[in-house]
Amino acid sequence: MAQTTPNHTQTVSGWAAHDKSGKITPYTFTRRENGADDVTIKILYCGICHTDLHHAKNDWGITMYPCVPGHEIVGIITKVGSNVTTFKEGDRAGVGCLAATCLKCEFCQDGQENYCDQVQFVYNGIFWDGSITYGGYSEFLVMDHRYVVRVPESLAMDAAAPLLCAGITVFSPMKDNNLLETKGKRIGIVGLGGLGHIAVKFGKAFNHHVTIISTSPNKEKEAKERLGADDFILSTNAEQMKLKKRSLDFILDTVSAHHSLGPTLELLKVNGTLVIVGAPDKPVDLPSFPLIFGKRVVKGSMIGSIKETQDMMDLCGKHNITCDVEVVGTDRINEAFDRLAKNDVKYRFVIDIADGFSPSKL
Repeated sequence: MAQTTPNHTQTVSGWAAHDKSGKITPYTFTRRENGADDVTIKILYCGICHTDLHHAKNDWGITMYPCVPGHEIVGIITKVGSNVTTFKEGDRAGVGCLAATCLKCEFCQDGQENYCDQVQFVYNGIFWDGSITYGGYSEFLVMDHRYVVRVPESLAMDAAAPLLCAGITVFSPMKDNNLLETKGKRIGIVGLGGLGHIAVKFGKAFNHHVTIISTSPNKEKEAKERLGADDFILSTNAEQMKLKKRSLDFILDTVSAHHSLGPTLELLKVNGTLVIVGAPDKPVDLPSFPLIFGKRVVKGSMIGSIKETQDMMDLCGKHNITCDVEVVGTDRINEAFDRLAKNDVKYRFVIDIADGFSPSKL
């Protein structure tokens, strides 16, 4: 049954998971009316993130069904609230993971609202009015304008959509570790998927030497020839790992499967930093000796602030950076989920939402 929160009077068609099978089916629900601080966005495309799959199947035990996934959203603004001065009808807009924060804590005040204790997400969250948030697998979205960014005119909308999660997830730790200002560093990217491939593009745009670290030998050719990576380390090859010991300044770990950080840490120079952005559902192994004997740092990072996201989008517009995507229709969402679970995509699925509502499909 659709939610019955007061003021939620707009009927919306979308696609939702209804149980832990994770199967996505058509779903009709309601959204709030466009308020004074809101914009309404006609959704054109929505990326499929691995998080969508986890939520659909309740892998983390926190899913509130029905669940309408989708937090890599791009579209066109069709309505603007009376308090909104930064957007107008017809603007190209993007929405990532954030739907609401407290706006008052030290993190919100310091432009790090993504770390607010009361952060609520675009789907499977609780909005300020008490309603459950529903995401981008739907025809339109009503968003507080403070959590919306502008999509540069130069970027293709379908290929820009995954920047709202995959892009900002790797951009933020690079920015946080001064890789935008300092050039010529030797950086490693663990994993070559939705996150890893865009990290390579950022690394090269920022003029760094980029090494892909992977368990798959067949990834070497695509890393170097397709994406322009400078080097490749097969992490299952002990000789290669030994040869590259203490060769990297910074490593970004994008892998969501369980793994040990020990061998990867040995690739870092003394005082090097490893940042975890993948989200394994089991604890990773973290031996102490590589930390102690290398004075190394391990830390995590979660998406980025709205300002960071806008900065990233502007930079992508300047350098023409987009994600490599495979666009699917709304009738192929479940197929895309199945293939995503097998890592059978280069490198991000994007749903053509608008086509699902074209006259020929209705």
